Parts: sequence; structure tokens; C-alpha cells
Amino acid sequence: MKKHKNEKLGYVLVFLAGLLWGTIGVFMKEMSRGGASALYISFLRVAFAFIIMLLFTLIKGGWRLMIFNKKQLLFSAMLGIVCHGIYNIFYSYAVTLTGVSVSAVLLNVAPAITMFTSVLLFGEQLTRGKMIAVVMNIIGCTLTATGGTFSLQSVSIIGIACGVGAGISYAMTAILGRFAMEESDVFAVSTYSYLFAALFLVIPSKPWNIHLETGVLRIVVIGFLLALIPTAIAYVLYYRGLRLIEETTKVPVIASCETIVAAVLGVVLYQERLNAFSVVGILFVLSSIALMNRRKLSI
Repeated sequence: MKKHKNEKLGYVLVFLAGLLWGTIGVFMKEMSRGGASALYISFLRVAFAFIIMLLFTLIKGGWRLMIFNKKQLLFSAMLGIVCHGIYNIFYSYAVTLTGVSVSAVLLNVAPAITMFTSVLLFGEQLTRGKMIAVVMNIIGCTLTATGGTFSLQSVSIIGIACGVGAGISYAMTAILGRFAMEESDVFAVSTYSYLFAALFLVIPSKPWNIHLETGVLRIVVIGFLLALIPTAIAYVLYYRGLRLIEETTKVPVIASCETIVAAVLGVVLYQERLNAFSVVGILFVLSSIALMNRRKLSI
């Protein structure tokens, strides 16, 4: 019974992380209005997140928590470089070359990738129920993000490849996160992952060569909030939840509530419209989360 209760807590933590991730677009939109590029925003996000998490870690347990062996350091580095660094580069180029809608569709391959990778690496059972939930989730996220409308005219092959690469990188968060958290403190792993991500992104983002259209202070403040709320806090919740959830396949589906929050905030803050396809997409996402949270998925 205790194990079941702990797993339910894990679902809640991952769900809360997804809710916070849904606010990312608001922060990024405000920063881009000031002239910040996607890569610069990504660098600022992980650089500030590193500073925030380092302070949290030192307050929690001091420098002793930062003492890692080679294996722990390797997985933390892979988590930062792949799931924060490479992901952001791929996704930035995908958006530039294919547009937001197509990129969102390509990114939503993540639950399927996580499912099959979990079967291969962790020996998780591949059931019909899981496959139905994942397919419903992909359809739901796609409809919610695009409203059922996206253009494939003159779509760049390189852009599609970058979009798929972003989806794979995002999917690896649950996989690499599970390996990284086996023997390490959640706060310390997050700290190291952001450090490696910042070092990886510093060259392509070239923060020393940025010319912003509005005040630098405003961009920096928004960047700090982006790093604190939907990054540092969200990922700590996510990693803690990941530790409590037995089947990795469930994690990206539960976290997909991010898509719904982003769509709702777009309506509330930017007067964006949700059409019938978007509403159906939201219902599909919610249904997939409910289905994936069933104790038995042997449909």
C-alpha cells in the first residue's frame, strides 16, 4: 500500500512539473519581444538555473552533496547536454525551419520514444493500454498545439530532422534522469546538469554578442524567473516524481499537461483562440493521462 501511495505522489509531482513547464512560452515570448534569440534565452535559462540550484544544494546539505563519482558525473553531464543543451539547439532550428506548429507535432513523438526505450532498457511491459494511451497523447498534444492546422508546404528536411532530434532529446529526460538519480541527490544532479548545459550552450548562443532592443535588466529579470519557476523548481519536482514512479513510460504522458496549460495561457494572456480541434486535443490529452494512471494497463 505504501508503495502505491508513493507512486501516486510521484504522479502528482510530475503533473505539477508539467503545469509549470506550461508557463515557459509566456517567459520566452516576453524575452523574445525584447530581442533575445531562442538560443540566448536557453543559455540564460540554464545558466541562472545552475546558480539557483547550486545555492539550494549548498543550503540543503553543503558541498558534500556535490561530491560525485565518475558514473554520477557522466549521467549528470549527459542529462544536461542532451536534455537541455542539444534539445534547445534542435528545437530552436526546428521552429526556425519548419514553424511552431510542425515543430510541436514532431516534438510529440517523445512519449512513444520513451515507451519503447523503457521496454528495451528497463524491461517494462509493453501493453495495449500503454500503446493506446501514448497514441491518444500524441494525437491530443498535436491537436492542442496546432488547432488541427499546420502547413507542410516547402517544409525543410533538415528542419524535420531537427524536430525529431528535439523529440528524442526530450524523451531522454525520463531515461537519463532515472539513471542519474539512482545514487545521487536530486538537487545536486540538477545543479550539475545545468552547469554542463550552460557550458554546452555558451558557444552557439554567444551571450557576449547580444544586442537587445529593450532594457537588459528586464530581459535578465524575466530570464531569472524562467530559470526559477518552470526550470529549477519544475525539474526538481519532475526528478523527485520520477524516482517514485515505477514505469518510466508513464512519465512523459503525465507531464504532457504542459501542452494544455500553454494553450490556456495563450488564450488568457494573448487572446489566442482555441478551436474545436484544440478542445478535442485537450480532451485526448486528459484521457491519455487518466488512462496511463490506471493501476492496470493490460487492456
